[in-house]
Amino acid sequence: MILVCVILTIILWFWAIFDITKSRVKNQTTQKIWLLTVLIFPVFGSLVYFQLKRKFIRFETRKFEPKFNKNRI
Repeated sequence: MILVCVILTIILWFWAIFDITKSRVKNQTTQKIWLLTVLIFPVFGSLVYFQLKRKFIRFETRKFEPKFNKNRI
């Protein structure tokens, strides 16, 4: 049972680190602070990050406007 808890904790920790590095945060300093928090306090930092991450991430829709050349044959 302890082994399962340890494995789940490690998965949560790596998931938080991966999510922090791939997220579009509003400020790069914020991203570094969250990364340090999760690295220093793996369980507590990960849980707090996932609870508060919506406040620190930009939710912008990506614009895809290709400009095709209509004169080409």
